[in-house]
Amino acid sequence: MKLWQKDNSSVSALIERFTVGRDKEFDILLAPYDVQGSIAHVTMLGEVGLMSPEEAQRAVSGLREIAAEIAAGTFSIEPDVEDVHSQVELMLTKRIGDTGKMIHSGRSRNDQVAVDIKLFLRAAILDVKNRVSSLFRLLQSTSEAHKDDLLPGYTHLQIGMPSSFGLWLGAYAESLVDDLEILAAAYQVANKNPLGSGAGYGSSFPLNRTRTTELLGFAALNYNSVYAQMTRGKTEKAVAMGLGSIASTLGRLAMDCCLYMNQNFAFISFPDELTTGSSIMPHKKNPDVFELIRAKCNRIQSVPNELTLMLANLPSGYHRDLQLTKEILFPALEEIKACMELMELMLSNIVVRKGILAEEKYKYLFSVEEVNKLVNLGIPFREAYKQVGQRIADGSFAFDGSQPLHHTHEGSIGRLNTAEIAGLMENVLAKFS
Repeated sequence: MKLWQKDNSSVSALIERFTVGRDKEFDILLAPYDVQGSIAHVTMLGEVGLMSPEEAQRAVSGLREIAAEIAAGTFSIEPDVEDVHSQVELMLTKRIGDTGKMIHSGRSRNDQVAVDIKLFLRAAILDVKNRVSSLFRLLQSTSEAHKDDLLPGYTHLQIGMPSSFGLWLGAYAESLVDDLEILAAAYQVANKNPLGSGAGYGSSFPLNRTRTTELLGFAALNYNSVYAQMTRGKTEKAVAMGLGSIASTLGRLAMDCCLYMNQNFAFISFPDELTTGSSIMPHKKNPDVFELIRAKCNRIQSVPNELTLMLANLPSGYHRDLQLTKEILFPALEEIKACMELMELMLSNIVVRKGILAEEKYKYLFSVEEVNKLVNLGIPFREAYKQVGQRIADGSFAFDGSQPLHHTHEGSIGRLNTAEIAGLMENVLAKFS
């Protein structure tokens, strides 16, 4: 029997399989949040008189027992039960009798799943935020440890100007700051309460939506009941955009590492146990971890577009299309966390090669240094550029790469501004409170 069935008529098994799809698989992830939302709703029902205080207390106690089973890993959705909402209500009714049948007053599965998803995404965002913060700190500490180790800088994949491992890794640390700005905006979208909007048009019951907002710790309400339903899909898309931004940073860093591990670069290396080999080439140390991070992060960056295409032609109100947002977004959340975990592991074991720029092939990296040296002697920049260019053309250019570089402006080799970037990150992290 489904919550929406009015008699004992059955639905075609084929129709049921198609409409349920993978929903139960992802509903298990929503189970603790479904109970959390129900506890808040029942508490409010008891306060506004739609349940007696005794009935509300009995229901809350039963729901807490179910929450404990979910936490212990013993909760499951029975084969003939449609979804997590039905399973929780069924279990509660078996335990406390008809009082369990009262908990759906003033509520639809539409706002029930909407609040479940918002609670789930809010917690998932905070988890991702903590992992980004951890990777950020590692990038900064590794950047500082190697700030004096020089590295070729490239434009168009051609040798450009001197860089450093500190400057390289610090760039990705600061990139994560902006990524979290986008995720923080998604957090604000997720941190609003749709519960009490019913099927999208409110209720004639005297519900206290402000009270459930307080009980669930949301920052605010989605006030308009129609818009509360319209946040389905929109919230998921906002979160996906935050994940996509993080994935872009991770994927680009992974690509750099693939290049820098290549024997023709040989800038960095990793212990044997963190790389893989070849079945026929015994010398190989393959960057499989970075290649998979790159591939997974490219896939994660496609998630906002996939959600956009799903939502593009939907009118207002609830539509079953929205069920599929879970199977698009939820796996992406797990993948971005796995990518950050592996990136941390790899960077914690990075080995940096010293003295790279002393090699003859990198001498033209210092052409700009020579131009600037002439400018400091009073020669106009365009004339200095021409002189150095001529020396390069006729083969007379020489520059001692062992000489110290004097880059002192903010964000340069000699002034990474690590502390200032850490301050920017702290400001962003505060937006998740």
